[in-house]
Amino acid sequence: MCSRLFPYSFSLLPILLLAVLPAMTEAEAQIRITKPAGEKISIHLGGLTADGDEASRLFMQTLQGNLNRSGWFTVTRAGQAEVSVLGSVQRRRDQLRVEGRVMGGADRRQYMSNSYRHSADDARRLAHRVADDIVQAVTGHKGIASTRIVMVGVRDNAKELFISDADGGNFRQLTRDGNISVRPRWGPDGDQLTYTAYLRRFPDVFLVELSTGNRRAVANYSGLNAGGVISPDGQDLAVILSKDGNPELYVKNLRSGRLTRLTHTPRANEGSPSWSPDGREIVYVSDQAGRPQLYIISREGGSPRRITSRGTANVAPDWGPNGLIAFSSRVEGQYRIAIMDPQTERVRYLDVPDRADYEDPSWAPNGRHIVCGRREQFRSSIYVLDTMGDPPLRLTREGGDYYSPAWSPE
Repeated sequence: MCSRLFPYSFSLLPILLLAVLPAMTEAEAQIRITKPAGEKISIHLGGLTADGDEASRLFMQTLQGNLNRSGWFTVTRAGQAEVSVLGSVQRRRDQLRVEGRVMGGADRRQYMSNSYRHSADDARRLAHRVADDIVQAVTGHKGIASTRIVMVGVRDNAKELFISDADGGNFRQLTRDGNISVRPRWGPDGDQLTYTAYLRRFPDVFLVELSTGNRRAVANYSGLNAGGVISPDGQDLAVILSKDGNPELYVKNLRSGRLTRLTHTPRANEGSPSWSPDGREIVYVSDQAGRPQLYIISREGGSPRRITSRGTANVAPDWGPNGLIAFSSRVEGQYRIAIMDPQTERVRYLDVPDRADYEDPSWAPNGRHIVCGRREQFRSSIYVLDTMGDPPLRLTREGGDYYSPAWSPE
């Protein structure tokens, strides 16, 4: 099955033209500012002058917000700053031009010197790119401003897919099926999404090409088809199918269609698979022990290993690029975000300032931030949590309920 998902063709990945000024030497490129966990680097943007054009002002506003949200910086005044950004932002007809240098330290060391050209109509995307370059240059860590987040939202009594930038901007609706869409997940190249939809009154798994808007069913067997997620190499789909009885975990090769059944639990249910970063293993949920717990199994099959025991329910695992598994754990009647090292099976819980339920975590590609749903009094919003201690940030402000977010891989 192949259909047109959107009423028009569009691309979520417009080209950004980047010209680099004289390259830094290898020694300069390796210079980084290091800080104890949770301590911020002060940065000053006053040396980056912008003309009075609306696109230039939007660029500056977005850049400042991105740096504050990164977790690594605090934008401050010149005299207090460890790092300064110098240069200019100018509108030239239909282009926005940015010339920027990043300096720091007592010796005014240069961390970065770049020149950018981009459409003035998309100043936010340019600001995201510049912010990520600054994060990378100064700290050595990957920036997340240019990434995106997909989620489920309730509109007009239907559950549809929505997408936004990592800061909540550029929020837009992807599907208009007037039905139920659940559990969106990104493919490894950032241009594909899988999700479960009830277009035929029964759940099937669809794959969407974001650059074209085309979609096709990749799991539409008899019975339940759910939880589809593409492997890191893009070759296989981990999916929950009930075609042979109760819901079990399978791997489907996307090219040949070959199915491999991994679990055999005739009196239990499986769900929510997530691949390890190397694609060799899958973490998933099973209630074979009486309550939902997490298990790990090889992509080739074999005996699964149970990795959780604390809490009355452990669900919605996401195996991050840092090798850690984030999941939602019900402890003392509250769902909390837990993080586990699957090698040691040690767990820590993220501190939050309230008693709301935090559910469906998804790692950012920097391995530091997590996006999740926050549910309180039957209303749900999307929040970003920082594993290094920054306070939670609310992402969704639009009317309605939003949940089941997934962070793009890049």
